[in-house]
Amino acid sequence: MSSIPLVDLRPWFSGSPADRAAVAAEIDRALQVSGFLLITGHGVPQELRDRTRAAARRFFALPEAEKQPFAVAPGGRGWIPPGAEANGYLEGVESPPDLKESYSVGSSVEAADPASDLGWHPANVWPAAVPELEASAREYMDRVRALSDELLTIFAAALDLPADHFTRHTRFPKYTLNINRYPPLSEVGAPGDGQFRIGPHTDFGTVTVLDREPGVGGLQVFTPEGEWEDAPYDPAAFTVNIGDLMARWTGDRWRSTRHRVLPPQATAPDEDLVSLVFFYVSDRDARIASLEPPIGREAYPEISASQYLFEKLQAISVR
Repeated sequence: MSSIPLVDLRPWFSGSPADRAAVAAEIDRALQVSGFLLITGHGVPQELRDRTRAAARRFFALPEAEKQPFAVAPGGRGWIPPGAEANGYLEGVESPPDLKESYSVGSSVEAADPASDLGWHPANVWPAAVPELEASAREYMDRVRALSDELLTIFAAALDLPADHFTRHTRFPKYTLNINRYPPLSEVGAPGDGQFRIGPHTDFGTVTVLDREPGVGGLQVFTPEGEWEDAPYDPAAFTVNIGDLMARWTGDRWRSTRHRVLPPQATAPDEDLVSLVFFYVSDRDARIASLEPPIGREAYPEISASQYLFEKLQAISVR
């Protein structure tokens, strides 16, 4: 049985105070035990999810010469080519590059406060060859950003804190939508030693909202018992987990859990998967102070969100 529960958010949105409290308590338990959960009843239309994925596939299908002008390093806005990223570096392991390519967009200067800088809200770029990608990705980000703020509100309720304890720090937040394509074995060949579609890592920010496709070379989560387990899948659900920043914020009450995406498998040589990965952080100048006991369990020095994130992004760039 998976340690990752499925939580229906409908009672939170439309139920009684007792219903809302029950949802918050269920999420608190999940984040203490596994750091992961599945959510349904989230209100993001399936049609929008499908449309965004289809537009991204059209971009990834372009010839490399047409994608190259959009090439950026991890943390930038645009196309992150194969070979540019190795998440295993975060664990101090000299890893082969991850077997993926990504298109990355997110919060940008036009949507942010006037005092923001390009380092925190880089300008988005959009391929003219796939004009529908911009419209669908912008709509998708708007919907999932709203969902992420709702999750942060549930998090505050779970800890018996004021409703805006976390969202007061997301007035002009940094967020990133990484659309990851995991090419098939028939395209990339046999993976190298210790090579994954995404190597073992933890996420960096407050909350991650993932729309993924199932596959034999799919997502695995590291359990509290020290084993890798296949993440459960529900086509209607988002997979949600917290990142290092939220774990630190809660004084390690909640777990930022290691996870990985398996390499392409010989049993499915043509498996080609696309994931929509929404990483939510906070305002640039948010000061993250750990919650003290009895809520938190570990006291960390206060840190700025921007300093914390930039150090993490630098660590995963292939050197």
